[in-house]
Order: sequence, then structure tokens, then C-alpha cells
Amino acid sequence: MTVIQLDIAQTVAVAAVLLALGEFIKNRVPLFSRYFIPAPIIGGLVFSIVALVGHQTGTFGFQFYENFRSFLLLVFFTTIGFSASFELLKKGGVGVALFLFCAVLLVCIQNGVGVVLAQAMGAHPLIGLAAGSISLTGGHGTSAAFGPLLEQAGAVGALPAAIAASTYGLVAGCVIGGPVGTLLMRRRGLRGPRDTDPAGAAAVAVMTATETSETNDDTILRATILLMVAIGLGTVFVNWLKALGMTLPAYLGPMLVAAVMRNLIDWRNWQLPRRQFEVVGNVSLAFFLTMALMAMKLWELAAVAGPLLVILLVQTAIMFAFAYFVTFRVMGRDYDAAVMAAGHCGFGMGATPNAMANMQAFARANGPSFKAFFVIPLVGSLFIDFFNAVIITSFMGFYR
Repeated sequence: MTVIQLDIAQTVAVAAVLLALGEFIKNRVPLFSRYFIPAPIIGGLVFSIVALVGHQTGTFGFQFYENFRSFLLLVFFTTIGFSASFELLKKGGVGVALFLFCAVLLVCIQNGVGVVLAQAMGAHPLIGLAAGSISLTGGHGTSAAFGPLLEQAGAVGALPAAIAASTYGLVAGCVIGGPVGTLLMRRRGLRGPRDTDPAGAAAVAVMTATETSETNDDTILRATILLMVAIGLGTVFVNWLKALGMTLPAYLGPMLVAAVMRNLIDWRNWQLPRRQFEVVGNVSLAFFLTMALMAMKLWELAAVAGPLLVILLVQTAIMFAFAYFVTFRVMGRDYDAAVMAAGHCGFGMGATPNAMANMQAFARANGPSFKAFFVIPLVGSLFIDFFNAVIITSFMGFYR
């Protein structure tokens, strides 16, 4: 077999081409846009299929530069840390706190169910974690981040399993969201307003709560400095704990340091270049996702395909029941709660855009819900990734 070795420049260049290819395909296949399949996933999967052909025929393979991908992972999780503002959580009111509680509870249930089912079917328990909140609440970004860590801990095929589960979740979350909301409306005798369009006001509210509009060289430089300082201090913190006998994942230190820095900035009322953090996070995640899928070994998915399918079907039923019985009740048992239950299906099985799509489709038929369009994006963009990463790390430490 001929092994094609790529250095850092060549690896990044191939990733850039695949990103462009993924965007090209997504714009021309309506199904991908409808279910918010990310362009890096599309482009990366195309490459991984080519690698699968080379492996199965024994003719060629690829070897990539891995260290830069690890750095992109640190950057991505550091931007997540800078989004963890307890001041915004307080300003968001009781609704944000309650929905965050529902989301965190679902994360724990998804991981617990995944691990138990995997063990019951004789699979590695961490495969269950790959089909838990890593791929469902977390989505493709969290899957690409934690998949290699699960494989290092002994779960062969965890990365392709997590990516496959994430793609399944994007579709399943959109499929069950509408029926959940409709069933709640009919059985609870709820009525929704129909006279205004929620999209404009809700979008303004979310943007006002989460972003600053200033974009110039100074803010970009300030964001870069804050990111690099947080990464540097975070790695020092992780190494210090390791010397004391406590081992943490490399990404967790920078993320925690960034969270502390964010809340100190809020406390001092200093301006935070949130938009710049978001751009850096999105770019680093896009390249990280593409590189992760470039190196993905699809042939390892066959060994865990059976248990993975069973776990995902059970997770879908749990998401439906959780949104119907828990999210709806906790969020107030009214029309807003029904909209959020429909949104939580997209949120808990896929990603925030899926939640917004579910709620927009539901609101077009039944009327707007300002509360739902404010609460779910706020939790999705600012808080859940932070809590999810911490919970996943705890499960990994217990089952590795």
C-alpha cells in the first residue's frame, strides 16, 4: 500500500479545499440545507470515503499532521469558555436557568442510557458515550473533539460512531420536534397567538444579549491576546494538576481559565470582543471538523454499527418523552412551553439551528413565542457546551 504523507501546510490546504467542496455540495443539495448538515462534515466525509476505498483495495492510504488539529481543539474549547457568562445567565431570568437545568439533566440521561445499553450489548461503554450527549446535545463539533479521546481510551470506532450519531441526531431531532409540539397543543388544549412574526424581535433580542457590533483591528487583536493567554494559562494549570497526580484533558484547563476571565471581565464591566471569539471559534471548529473526518477510519464503524443503531433509537424515544413530560412541565405548561418542547427536540438531538427550525415551523402555524426564541438560543450559544464538556469528561474519567 502506498502511504501519502502530508505535512502541516498540505494538511491545512486539503482541509480548506474540502471545506469549499462541502459548501458547494450543501448549496446544491436541499436535503443537506434543510437538516443543517455542516459543510465540514460533507467535505470530510467525501475524503473519508476515498480513504475507505484505498483501505479496502489495499492500494493507498494517508498520514496527516496531527499536532495542528490538537491546537485547533484548544482554541475551540477556549472560545466556549469565554461564552460562559454567569451575568448573562442571571439577566436571562428564570426561564434561561430552567431550560439550562432541563438541558443539563438530558445530557446526564443521554450519557447514562448510552453507557448502560452499550454494556448490555457487549460493546465498550465509551461507545455508549459516543451515542450520548457527545453526538446528540453536542453535535458534530463535540463528536470530532471527543471521538479521538474515546478511541485513545480504548473505544475502537468511537469517532466514526459519534459522527454517524450526530448526523442521525440532526435528522431525528427535526422529525420529532413538530409532533411533540402538536401533541402537546391538542392534548393540553393550548392556543397560540397568530398575529405577529416572532423571527425579527427574537433575533434582535438574542443578538443584543450575546454580541457586540464593534469590529476593528483593536478588537481582533484583543480577542487574540485573550485567547492565547487563556490557552497558555490553561495548559500550565493542567500540567500543574498532572504533577500532583490529577489528570485532566488538555482542553479543559484553557476552557476553565477562559470562563474565569470572562466573568472577571463582566464584573469589571469591560468590553468583551464576543463576535471575534465567535468567528475564531467557528473557523477553528470548521478546520478541526474537516481534519478529524479526513483522518476518520470508516472501516472501524462496522464493528459498532449494531449497538449504535439500537442506542440511537432508544435515545430518540427518550428525547420525545423528555420534551413531552419534562421540558413542557418545567417551562410552565403553556404555549411557550410547548414551543420550547418542540425546540428542545432539535436542540437535544442535533444543534441550536435545528431547534430554531423546529420552533419557526411550529410558530408559523400557531403564532409566535418570544420567550422560546430568546431562551433556547441563549442557552445553546452560551452555556450548554460548557456544561456538556464537563459532564462528558466526568463520565470518561469513570468509564475509561
